[in-house]
Amino acid sequence: MIVIQLILYCLLFTGMVKFAVRGGAINGLYFYPKPVQERAIEIGLTDANTVKRKRTRFMILFYVVMLAALLLMIGLWNGVRDFKTAYLQALLFLEVMNWYDGVVIDRLWVGHSKFWLLPGAEDIPFVQTWPQVLKKRGILTLIWIAGAAIVAGLVVLIF
Repeated sequence: MIVIQLILYCLLFTGMVKFAVRGGAINGLYFYPKPVQERAIEIGLTDANTVKRKRTRFMILFYVVMLAALLLMIGLWNGVRDFKTAYLQALLFLEVMNWYDGVVIDRLWVGHSKFWLLPGAEDIPFVQTWPQVLKKRGILTLIWIAGAAIVAGLVVLIF
């Protein structure tokens, strides 16, 4: 059952990213490295305030939806009531999401899809290299160790 839940969680993650870029990749400019953002603003594809506003709106929605889904899966669907089990499940979900984002979203989808190419910024690298992915995901692996404790605490409090 947990494998199905992990797949559903990753599909939700993908759906949230797809939602962010509905209407074109420019709507998710905040996902790109700074040089790409600066070029897009410089050539008039958007402006800095719009990027900031879209990033803030999306990230709030993203964190609320992903946290709610995680709490519901662990506390309601799996019926977990103790901190240790909630922690281990939260850690599993968060780490799978972390590496899924780096490998499947960043390297495969973004790295192999023409959708993410921005007109006028094609010459600027925007796909993370493997060393960048490994470094970022490694750091986030450590952060999610603490994040899982917060999620587990919420599961025990709410359910």
